[in-house]
Amino acid sequence: MKIFFVSLGCDKNLVDSEKMLGILSERGYEFTDDENEADIIIINTCCFIGDAKEESISEIIRLGALKETGKLKCLIAGGCLAQRYMDEIFADLPELDAVIGTMSIGRIAEVLDETLGNISKGSAGVKTAASDPLDAKPYSAPHRSLTTGGHYAYLKIAEGCNKRCTYCIIPYVRGNYRSIPMEDILQEARELAEKGVKELILVAQETTLYGVDLYGHKALPELLKKLCEIEGFRWIRVLYAYPEEITDELIEVMASEEKICRYLDLPIQHASDDILRRMGRKTSKKSIEELISKLRDRIPGMTLRTTLISGFPGETQEEFEELYRFVNETEFDRLGVFTYSAEEGTPAAEMPDQVPAETAAARRDELMELQQAVTFDLNESHVGEILDVLIEGYLPEDGIYVGRTYRDAPGVDGLFFVKASRELMTGDMVKARVTEAQGYDLSGVMTDE
Repeated sequence: MKIFFVSLGCDKNLVDSEKMLGILSERGYEFTDDENEADIIIINTCCFIGDAKEESISEIIRLGALKETGKLKCLIAGGCLAQRYMDEIFADLPELDAVIGTMSIGRIAEVLDETLGNISKGSAGVKTAASDPLDAKPYSAPHRSLTTGGHYAYLKIAEGCNKRCTYCIIPYVRGNYRSIPMEDILQEARELAEKGVKELILVAQETTLYGVDLYGHKALPELLKKLCEIEGFRWIRVLYAYPEEITDELIEVMASEEKICRYLDLPIQHASDDILRRMGRKTSKKSIEELISKLRDRIPGMTLRTTLISGFPGETQEEFEELYRFVNETEFDRLGVFTYSAEEGTPAAEMPDQVPAETAAARRDELMELQQAVTFDLNESHVGEILDVLIEGYLPEDGIYVGRTYRDAPGVDGLFFVKASRELMTGDMVKARVTEAQGYDLSGVMTDE
């Protein structure tokens, strides 16, 4: 029985997928990268915004058709879409044989066994659903099957979120914020290091609140120090750090620990105080500006990434222009913009003055065009510098290696193209002098300096 596995959505979802893959691997299942050869297909879905929901549904329908044209016997959906629509999903997507909720990933083998049993008995019409309470303790897998190439890995340190931003469905599909016990995180991190992981990337819906529920205080600084003690890691990167929760203690740890990348992902979403208030965000434009100034002063070479939402309900042209000026003045190193997506069941979806989709898209495009110029100029300023590069592959047609610097998180930021004087392997860390800026990417030559 061969399994074809699809993981959609964010890197936090990817961690869940790798945990399920680990469980199934230990059960002896064989995996295939050819969907037409699969007896079983498992799709870990996303529904964070409308486009993600549509992608998940389209994949279920497309792959479900393989029951007629391929070898497919069993189709299972997990993740956020399955959790959110568990009560009605079988009626709308009859090609599914089973669904598994976000808090039930540890039961994937049980669900698969039950579903295959029904199919073998001729009871293919019997559906299986596994849905543990959203306040359940996050599943800590003893083993994970890495899908990132092995040189970097994501480490999820918490589940759920308490923020209740008015546009966000995460609390409804992931529950309230629950930190994973530190001893479990450290054990998983040690296992990743033993597998050869060089870059550890901390993720959660919000990393900065780690430990508040378990230990009564923000324990991310303590966790980072302990992770830095583990041999094998060269880089430790922090994503999803909410600006209002970043403490001076965290900044000091990031400044003093060599393994921690001088890189921080700050999802601010907007710069208008009125819109931040309507979004349910717990911050202000002034406090964001003060934090950015503090980070850049205390940590030279700090790379800052953020995400914004254009077209939030009630966003006026004046508020958009305020955001535009803020982006122009702040000069984030990395920035992405989403158009607002009205998600059913969220307060923002019921707000008056919904912005037309074409207006939101036009504002997004304006911001991204501005940011492109900012990023290109910043990249030019790095020409002549020597940077550490984590090698990720080789382009034989060009005779050049491709990798990333500390300034670049995988999948969302730029690349570094390296001319090397010797053969390199994926996961090698080399020094390279920047010789050229190529838009979002850099290129250079390996050096022993």
